[in-house]
Amino acid sequence: MKTTGENSFLFITGACGGLGRAFAFECAKYGNLFLTARSAERLAALKEELARQYPAIRIETFPCDMTSTASREALFGYIAERGFTFAGLCNVAGADIQKAFEKYTREKIAFQCRVNLEGTLCVTHFALGCREPAFEIVTVSSLSGVYPMPYFAIYSATKAALTSFFSSLRLELKKEGVKVTVVQPGGIPTRPDIIEDIKGQGLWGKLSAKSPQFVVKKSLAAVRKNKRVCIPGFWNKAIARVPKLVPLSWRMRFIARRWSKLEKDAF
Repeated sequence: MKTTGENSFLFITGACGGLGRAFAFECAKYGNLFLTARSAERLAALKEELARQYPAIRIETFPCDMTSTASREALFGYIAERGFTFAGLCNVAGADIQKAFEKYTREKIAFQCRVNLEGTLCVTHFALGCREPAFEIVTVSSLSGVYPMPYFAIYSATKAALTSFFSSLRLELKKEGVKVTVVQPGGIPTRPDIIEDIKGQGLWGKLSAKSPQFVVKKSLAAVRKNKRVCIPGFWNKAIARVPKLVPLSWRMRFIARRWSKLEKDAF
């Protein structure tokens, strides 16, 4: 991912989260950044921090609630008015609520579906209309989307949908030279609640967890090679592939026993 001019940017959603920040600092090595997240204050602080470390690049920010059509349209309008173009897009924004489906409110059902899927697809559709000839897309899915996951059902389903969609989009855009990679990381210790989740998973969680910097470097290397799917870490590759030899019903019962003990609603 490299920008090519003053109005050329690398577009990162969810930029203020732990993984989004890691993408921002790594992508800053390649050129100008356009960053969005929900909090204007956190975006301003991130921009200041990046500017100190990378004074030669241009950094633009615009706060956006990915669940809101009006907020997304305001973001798109801001970009269109200024004629910005994009050399790459990193879809990082997401919500990882975890609990039994019956404990959700209907508002939280809509929230998680909108931020994980609807918002990501809308941003991608818009960015494709502002893309430069050499355009790369990295979308953060999850290892949790490889199998159905009781007690993590909406998150698992929306992340599986991202993998399916962007795998299809990759083929649609192949002749136009657009590279599309879906990333399926395991646990990423970015927040206290996630760190506790990883601890709660025991040895499985410890082996699966990778730092944000590790995931970002593997992701960007994968899109440069135009890989369809990137699974960072040897153990995570094993988790994704080896259990497929076991009947799905057995896998789901195992997942249910482990994940029913953990619950969070961090958003």
